[in-house]
Amino acid sequence: MRVLFLSPGYPTEMPFFCRGLAAVGAEIVGVGDQPDGALPEMARHALADHIQVPSLWDEDAVVAAVTAWPGARGFDRVECLWEPGMLVAARLREALGIPGMTYAQTIPFRDKEVMKRVLDEAGLRTPRHRSARSGNQARAAAEEIGYPLIVKPIAGAGSADTHRVDEPAQLERVIAATQHVAEVSVEEFIEGREFTFDTICAGGTPQYHNITWYRPRPLIARTLEWVSPQMVALKHPEQDELSAGVRLGLGVLEALGFEDGFTHMEWFLTDDGEAVFGEIGGRPPGARSVDLMNWACDFDAFTAWAEALCHGRISQPIERRWNASQIVKRAHGEGRIRRIEGLAGIMARFGRWIPSVELLPIGAPRRNWKATLLSDGWLVVRHPQLDRCLEMADAIAAELQIYAD
Repeated sequence: MRVLFLSPGYPTEMPFFCRGLAAVGAEIVGVGDQPDGALPEMARHALADHIQVPSLWDEDAVVAAVTAWPGARGFDRVECLWEPGMLVAARLREALGIPGMTYAQTIPFRDKEVMKRVLDEAGLRTPRHRSARSGNQARAAAEEIGYPLIVKPIAGAGSADTHRVDEPAQLERVIAATQHVAEVSVEEFIEGREFTFDTICAGGTPQYHNITWYRPRPLIARTLEWVSPQMVALKHPEQDELSAGVRLGLGVLEALGFEDGFTHMEWFLTDDGEAVFGEIGGRPPGARSVDLMNWACDFDAFTAWAEALCHGRISQPIERRWNASQIVKRAHGEGRIRRIEGLAGIMARFGRWIPSVELLPIGAPRRNWKATLLSDGWLVVRHPQLDRCLEMADAIAAELQIYAD
């Protein structure tokens, strides 16, 4: 199988997906705006060729460059696993006559209002919602929906530019803060815990699924700097408490007509057990969440995705052995990392349960915590028992401290 792969060098996970494709026998040609020499070694090793374009986001130019490339008509798949490039990939499929999601089919995965309208028509529970292109439209939507509510970009990813609004004066501040966003979704705020429903699909059927629990909800984690956000890939996604979310997720995939590849859905579980849709992307989760799935199941989800895409199945065994938690740390202060406290004690107590430690080294510049989900590094802890995993994760969040000046 010949695969045209958009942006093989970025984000960080993309070279691993290229490696997975190569491992299952695919011939891969990359398309990106990086020169060949700037690609990560793993991506360079996996690619058969690379088409460099001036900008990956100039859709017309990308389509023209690829269709003019010798051998462009010989591809079997066009893949993009990064949210901003999904529409470019859809246009390339249509230009080259390649199966996969069309431009029209991709729109509901990129436009949160279209997404929710499709699911509303399918009878699936979504928050009450309206789109707004102006302050007056946002005010009218808020009056109709009622407080509290959420304001977020129509085409955003993650929780960037997402705001909880509890009263009209706060809405005015949010309207001013989102002037740079062309269109926002104004929607009902759902009280409850937040989870993911992630799948690798082949022929419309999930070959693998994962549920990750956000501790705390991303909106809170992106608002309070002192929080150490946790993501917990659960050992038992089939447990009764989560069954409503699984049913919702399967209904969403059917309503959107998703066939092949990775999906990443976020949903809420209310105190009375109702599962409420949040949003979905036709791509894997970011922030090294695929690595977390690997730690939970002791398998290679990157290669599993490639095999499902190329061969319609996953042959490697998937054994759910662990609850795996990623704990993200943010430094105190500004400037460069000067010291890390508590790591030696944590490793002495929990080291056998910690498969991965990736913290910024001493002397590295502290990252802008509002601009990156991974902040100044993270640890992964895993355990067969959920309560023990959470206990260790909370201890790491409290005791591991990074200082910058």
